[in-house]
Amino acid sequence: MTGLAPATREWLEAKGFVIANEAPWIEALTHGSFNGSGAEVADYQRLEFLGDRVLGLSVASWLFRAGDAPEGRLSQRLNALVSGATCARIARAIDLPVHIRLGKQARDDGGADSDKILGDVMEALIGACFIESGFDAAQAMIYRLWSHELEGDEGKSKHPKSALQEWAAGNRRAPPLYEVIDRSGPDHAARFTVQVSVRNVGAAEATATSKGEAERLAAKAFLEAFG
Repeated sequence: MTGLAPATREWLEAKGFVIANEAPWIEALTHGSFNGSGAEVADYQRLEFLGDRVLGLSVASWLFRAGDAPEGRLSQRLNALVSGATCARIARAIDLPVHIRLGKQARDDGGADSDKILGDVMEALIGACFIESGFDAAQAMIYRLWSHELEGDEGKSKHPKSALQEWAAGNRRAPPLYEVIDRSGPDHAARFTVQVSVRNVGAAEATATSKGEAERLAAKAFLEAFG
């Protein structure tokens, strides 16, 4: 297995990651498509599984200590803060896309800008940090990278789909109907266009790299147009 590219190692260390063993970091940054080139390198999926749990526990702990909000509100904020969209946003903020090891076709197809891939790799890096340095170091890294989101309004306001559901009920309208009206791109870089409609009111649509995010954006657009 080849080592980390010098620029990638320098980038990781500049972001505060401690690299004693390169193997977990290489694994964390490797997409399954990379092995199509003949390389025999594990991809990020196992570390992503681990990192997802470390992220969830760290954020849940922070939220619990930050105030006395009820369980429902804590869950709402937790779901927003650990979502794939938030992880992808953090990944872009730290310039992760250029360091992901993708196969040529996946990179040509825009895999380095896929919310799904970026979110998964961000969680895999958390998993690698846990393996290398332990929970306390991984938690500290999460709090540093997520500081803006933790201190901000992410997840405090009602999720647009919940808000739209309540708006429809409050206005004696039929429940919102979500429909995928277009799907483009390969599986690892898919884009979904979702239309949400409320009978006798109107419709709005949005496009994103996941169905859930497209639904969220469509609900938000509907509320802005008709709410």
